[in-house]
Amino acid sequence: MISADLAVCMALAPAVSATPAVSSASPDASPLATAYTRLAEVFPSLQVVEGPPRTGAGWVTAADLAAGGEAVDYFLAEESKLLSEYGTPGRPDVVAGFGLHRYAWAACLLITLPWFLLNRVPRVPVEAVSYHRGIGRMTLWTDGFACLPDDPAAGSPLARVVPDAEALRAEVRSAVAEHLAPVMEGFRPRMRRGRRALWGMATDEIVEGLWYIAHLLDEERRAMAELGMLLPGSTDPYVGGSSFRQLTGPQGESLPTRDRASCCLYYTMRPEATCVTCPRTCDEERVSRLTTG
Repeated sequence: MISADLAVCMALAPAVSATPAVSSASPDASPLATAYTRLAEVFPSLQVVEGPPRTGAGWVTAADLAAGGEAVDYFLAEESKLLSEYGTPGRPDVVAGFGLHRYAWAACLLITLPWFLLNRVPRVPVEAVSYHRGIGRMTLWTDGFACLPDDPAAGSPLARVVPDAEALRAEVRSAVAEHLAPVMEGFRPRMRRGRRALWGMATDEIVEGLWYIAHLLDEERRAMAELGMLLPGSTDPYVGGSSFRQLTGPQGESLPTRDRASCCLYYTMRPEATCVTCPRTCDEERVSRLTTG
């Protein structure tokens, strides 16, 4: 069960106006298209289009974010406008953290969702991605993917066959790190956080993004199990693991929760509020929020 305030406190969805869901591609267009089509169906606020990176009004490339400078300045100016709606201006480092979160939460799904739904893991260097936060669109142009030997797409010239499920999980961890490491470096001077805190944040983006989308797909329990194997807590450079655990509700029901490896610093804007997965939130409060919506 995902608490509604998780989406609010962590700003899970890109800040977009409501737009109709569009198919990212026909199911036969690429080995990854089915996963991105399913994403658009259950979460129209983020839609993935396979194709070269885009530039122009509203678009930023991941490579430009990794370089820092004007692209990050623009991205964080938009983030600051959004966070001002909470009533308290965010500190510059808090705005930077939320800006990185908004991008990384979406970018991780480029990798984790095809893995979860199709057992296919694309390589996603920063040169392959662009993002338009205003309309909730990402573009991806990948030149290959990892898959298992029994995958029907294993014969594709783009396929790189790996021997088993653990090897495929290693591909997920590697692909996310390849993409996020330079992007985090582009944001880091504005965030006042060290390496450990940033990789804890990366852990949280992987887990909470897929957890949320799997909930919409009615596959939450499977996602929790898969994420537990993907991030058991000892996979460098990531800090912490999936960290799922079960609470008991007032009717004896099982309520899944987790403890984040990083802090979004939301409480600096609203001192009375914490996220439901924040280690600062006690279990009694979690149960209350998970059972009252």
